[in-house]
Amino acid sequence: MKQDSKSKKILFRKRNYRILFIAFLMITTGFVIMTGGGSDNPYLFNEEIFNFKRIRLAPTIVLVGFGTAMYSILTQKR
Repeated sequence: MKQDSKSKKILFRKRNYRILFIAFLMITTGFVIMTGGGSDNPYLFNEEIFNFKRIRLAPTIVLVGFGTAMYSILTQKR
């Protein structure tokens, strides 16, 4: 057997995994910010679901997190 076939190749470097971990934290943070704003009484409407954090900020954080994850996957080894 060849010695090359026995050696394992690492797919990503440590830097890639760090960036990917940061991306997952950003995505999780965005989804956590989106939650909440409900009402205890189902007959009352709560205007909190339409605030800036849930409508603009949280989806932006999630999209930036997905972009960061794609960046970490597509960057090459150095």
